[in-house]
Formats: sequence, C-alpha cells, structure tokens
Amino acid sequence: MTVGARRMEPEPAATLRLSLDIQRMSTADGQPNDAQLRRWARAALADLGGSHALTLRLVDAAEGAALNEAYRRASGPTNVLSFPFETPPGMRTRLLGDVVICTPVVEREAHEQGKAPPAHWAHMVVHGVLHLRGYDHLTDVDASAMEALETEILGRLGYPDPYQELQEARGKRQV
Repeated sequence: MTVGARRMEPEPAATLRLSLDIQRMSTADGQPNDAQLRRWARAALADLGGSHALTLRLVDAAEGAALNEAYRRASGPTNVLSFPFETPPGMRTRLLGDVVICTPVVEREAHEQGKAPPAHWAHMVVHGVLHLRGYDHLTDVDASAMEALETEILGRLGYPDPYQELQEARGKRQV
C-alpha cells in the first residue's frame, strides 16, 4: 500500500457504474481492501442505477480531528464525515462528493461495541454514502428512515443490524 496514493477505478458498463477514488492516508492496520470498499459503496447506490463518482478517503486521527474541527466545530476525530458535492445551478454531474473515514476511530468503535470490524466498516461506508445521497439523521423521523435503509443495505451484504442494541434500548424506555 502506498500512503497518499490516488486511484480512479472505473467499472465496466453495468446498471450502476461507479468511479471510486480511494485515498489511503492512514497506515493503520485493519483497513478493508479496495474490493470491500467498492462493494459497500455500490450497495449504498444500488437502487439509483446510472453513473456516479465519489471519493473514499481513509485518514488517521490527526486528519480526522482537523476535519471535524474545521467543518463541524467539534473536537477530536469522528468515525465518518461526508461532503456532498454542491452542483452549481445549470450544471449536471455524476460526482456525489467525498466520504472521509477515520481508520482508528472505526477500529476502536468496532472493538468497544463488540462488532466484527468488516461489519462496522461496511456500516460506515454505507452511512457516509447515504449522506452524499441526501439522507440525514437530524430528526427522529429522518434518523429512523436512514437507519432502516442502512439496516436493509447491510442485511443484503450479509451483516447484522448495526442498530439492534439501540433499538432494544429505545424499546425498553418506551415500556
């Protein structure tokens, strides 16, 4: 692996065409391979069809913290940040934007939450790509819709519901 390497990998013609730029700025162990990242990003776009482009940037804690501070005014790194491309009026583009994933945060969370690292990585990629598509979780209604879609996509990929514990806790509070 070359740190800082940029690679554009267009896929052969299909219902969904994805040009995925994978930027590995972190040297941390445990990162998924390019095929896994591509599979998870495609899964989050599968219902759209067409041709799309996005960047997945895997960063270390320092870059994650700097971006989180600059764009969210929050201290420390977070697991995933999404930067949707804002298309100028009258312009058409297939560019969705950038997803930044902080490698050490995702690895730590997977361990703390007792999740298999690939399942948590898949969740972070799907979550970030859905943000590029306009999904959000600022309200309970929006969060429920986004979580349901994430759970559906991850289920199709063979991963468990990442919100199962949260849903169980919510259910206990309502009783």
